[in-house]
Amino acid sequence: MTELLQSKLAHLPGSPGVYLFKNEHGDIIYIGKAAVLADRVRSYFQKGADHNPKTGLLVGHITDVETMVTRSELEALILESNLVKRHKPRFNIVLRDDKQYPYVRLPIKDDFPRLSIVRRVQKDGALYYGPYTPANALRETLKVIKHVFPLATCTIDIDGTADRACIEFEIKRCMAPCTGNQSKEEYHQIVKQVRQFLEGRDLELLDDLRARMEAAAEREEFEEAARLRDRLFKIQRMLEKQRITQTSATDQDVIGLARQGSAVDLQILFVRGGLLIGRKDFFWPQSADAPDEELVRSAIEQFYNKDGQPPREVLVPTELEDAALIQQWLSDKRGESVRVRSPERGAKHQLILLAEENAAAAVADHLRDEELDRQAGEELKRWLRLERAPRRIEGFDISNTMGNQSVASMVVWEDGQMKKADYRRFKIQTVTGANDFASMNEVVRRRYGREENLVLPDLILIDGGLGQLAAALEGLKEVGRQGLPILGLAKARNDKEERIFLAGRKNPIVLRAQSPSTHLLQRIRDEAHRFAITFHRKLRGKSFIGSRLDQVIGIGEIRRTQLLERFGSLDKLASASDEALREIGLNAKIIVDLRRALAE
Repeated sequence: MTELLQSKLAHLPGSPGVYLFKNEHGDIIYIGKAAVLADRVRSYFQKGADHNPKTGLLVGHITDVETMVTRSELEALILESNLVKRHKPRFNIVLRDDKQYPYVRLPIKDDFPRLSIVRRVQKDGALYYGPYTPANALRETLKVIKHVFPLATCTIDIDGTADRACIEFEIKRCMAPCTGNQSKEEYHQIVKQVRQFLEGRDLELLDDLRARMEAAAEREEFEEAARLRDRLFKIQRMLEKQRITQTSATDQDVIGLARQGSAVDLQILFVRGGLLIGRKDFFWPQSADAPDEELVRSAIEQFYNKDGQPPREVLVPTELEDAALIQQWLSDKRGESVRVRSPERGAKHQLILLAEENAAAAVADHLRDEELDRQAGEELKRWLRLERAPRRIEGFDISNTMGNQSVASMVVWEDGQMKKADYRRFKIQTVTGANDFASMNEVVRRRYGREENLVLPDLILIDGGLGQLAAALEGLKEVGRQGLPILGLAKARNDKEERIFLAGRKNPIVLRAQSPSTHLLQRIRDEAHRFAITFHRKLRGKSFIGSRLDQVIGIGEIRRTQLLERFGSLDKLASASDEALREIGLNAKIIVDLRRALAE
């Protein structure tokens, strides 16, 4: 133990707070919280302390400690979570995923509320439902709502004065409140049913629909009765497929753990109103020494340290030492009571078992994928005569339409997964027309010729054959990076087999269809293609909108950007009300000219 560390241990505060352990290089290697900093930090260095192997290894690397005092243990928990998220210390359990998850927003205070997808829950009086992950769970939910409940999906201001309804009214997906065909009160009846559906109040929803159907039939409004009957049947069929077996309609997140060797998988099942709406998976390949309690607590603190909203109940597979403190924190975030429970029997325990079953299947899948990636790396090492199997591969692709809006993408595969935080997009700046070779040369120079806070790859993957590869090699040479391993991946015309093109080798290597390296390279190449196409389409759409707006005197670059950000598409801009256009600063003459340009 260093003298500096001994001195700091002797003068630790007796307050709640956070401690940061550092190694000899000054790197933060562990962050923890404590109700009493002095007692907690000194406990690591007591003689004869019964540490698990991981903690024992941690203590051997500590040369310095820094403390941050807080007013309460709850503040310490929040600070600890924020610092772990920022620094990602080596000895902390860190979630590898840092996304904002999608929610459905329903602004019930609006005259005519419409559903939208958001990734931040705000205290704005609207209702939020979710999180939905994976994204197809959200798409499926919105698809059901659109087919069953005739809510408006447009973005226009609804005031009942529109001249005519859109196609959504013709196909019975909306009752055209914009034309006055549906009153505010009638519209809010549909909103009420959507809320019942999203909140899992099945019996209430179905009873309400039956009562309204029977009332319509008694009034001899048979068309309305038939519409309600169809809605009732659709909801019943959907609920039969998706309802999980339990009596409670409480919103719950259910956590399950599974281990296989040194690998651990943690699953969070999202149950809303009795409906299993999605799940999230976290995998740690080397966490044998981490106890279940530490894994679960770390997952809860980091997962809910976002802008999301905790459910009313969190079910966990093991007792948590800080359960009361975590409950207080989650309750503060939600704005009402949240319970953290570890059920040992009954329906809630069955949900824990379901989460653990999902975790067991996931950990097996992860390990299988890891083995395939290891085999792929060894094959690439052998073919390319590398010193070691590549851990980081960067893939490039070019996209354009007849030479217009040329763009390039760079995607990153690292340690078995796509690392989206390191993705890059490039607008081609120095090339005119459809010249993929020159475009590839430019983007390679731009990526590797400038100082950027990205590590260099072990291998570069170019989407293309000898021409694209030669252009990329020339780009690397121009910026002094010719030593980086690089290959091209392409198919011969009318051939199903992939081929690897290498520098200085005329004949390509033909890949076996079932080879692990084939699958890995295809995965990276396809992701680069997807990312480039998405960017190209976005720019092409903006260019098209811009070209139409350029015809209007009084709409310059700044105003055009405002219109694009506000309305997003020409169709939505064309359907915007005069009031909405005036709000963004357009006068009456510009509005008339704009509508004329959009009508051409």
